[in-house]
Amino acid sequence: MTIRPTTYADIDALMAIFDYARAQMAADGNPTQWGDGYPSREQLENDIQRGVSYVVEHNGQPCATFVFIIGEDPTYAYIEDGQWLDDTLPYGTIHRIASNGKQPGIFPFVLNWCSAQCGNIRIDTHKDNARMIHLIEQAQFTQCGIIYTRDNSPRIAYQRVWGQQSCGVECKV
Repeated sequence: MTIRPTTYADIDALMAIFDYARAQMAADGNPTQWGDGYPSREQLENDIQRGVSYVVEHNGQPCATFVFIIGEDPTYAYIEDGQWLDDTLPYGTIHRIASNGKQPGIFPFVLNWCSAQCGNIRIDTHKDNARMIHLIEQAQFTQCGIIYTRDNSPRIAYQRVWGQQSCGVECKV
């Protein structure tokens, strides 16, 4: 597997990946986290333009996607029922990770790539996303509290700090 920046030519393949992910989440009892049509084509185009969207390829074909942003995430500015493990170091945030379900080991592969970019990683998920909660906790993230997305819906927030390793990329928020 390889990771590369997303291009506009990838959008149709990524939309199919997100369709699969939404159906899988609904089948797992989590029909509302991404709802119908999230993320939108416009959101993907915006992520590509900002340089924060990535594709995981297997045998030259997209099999997964994610957003990785280094810098402050406005939705992480306020956390309730807890606190961040470290709120002084720069951090990277993983958002919108999804796969086509055909290639195992996507989350650890993406996590290893992201941790090589920045040793302080945050991620969040919906309380009903049991599959993602399992993957996050299996990767030894610590549950830190509750954050709220832009539409004011709550998410369980996690952090994992690999040490004082700095984030070597300038902020793209």
